Amino acid sequence: MNVQNMTSSNGNKVANQFIVTDEDTNEYFQSYNSMIVKKVYHSSDIAEENVIEILLDKKYWNFSNTTSKYRNKFLNETTKETIAKIKSGEYKLVDLNAEPISKETIIISDNGIA
Repeated sequence: MNVQNMTSSNGNKVANQFIVTDEDTNEYFQSYNSMIVKKVYHSSDIAEENVIEILLDKKYWNFSNTTSKYRNKFLNETTKETIAKIKSGEYKLVDLNAEPISKETIIISDNGIA
């Protein structure tokens, strides 16, 4: 499991906004203690052309302006584009917060994994 803070436009680490990579090389965007987006990759090569599925948390995907800002950065698109992809069925709304993302339950705090 790898956890990194997202960075601002100035290159500074942003508190409470994380990119998590699991043991299967799936990537997640986490805001505070909630998973917002899951990117499932076709192979262990994390490249946009290898994304086969994008899942958004049905409750938190558009929770706040800050969540939306960093979700947009993670997906490299606007909220309008995300909404269109949800409506078209390209993105699925699911409960990403019902189960831990790995066999171990993790909690990410401002200082990393707790």
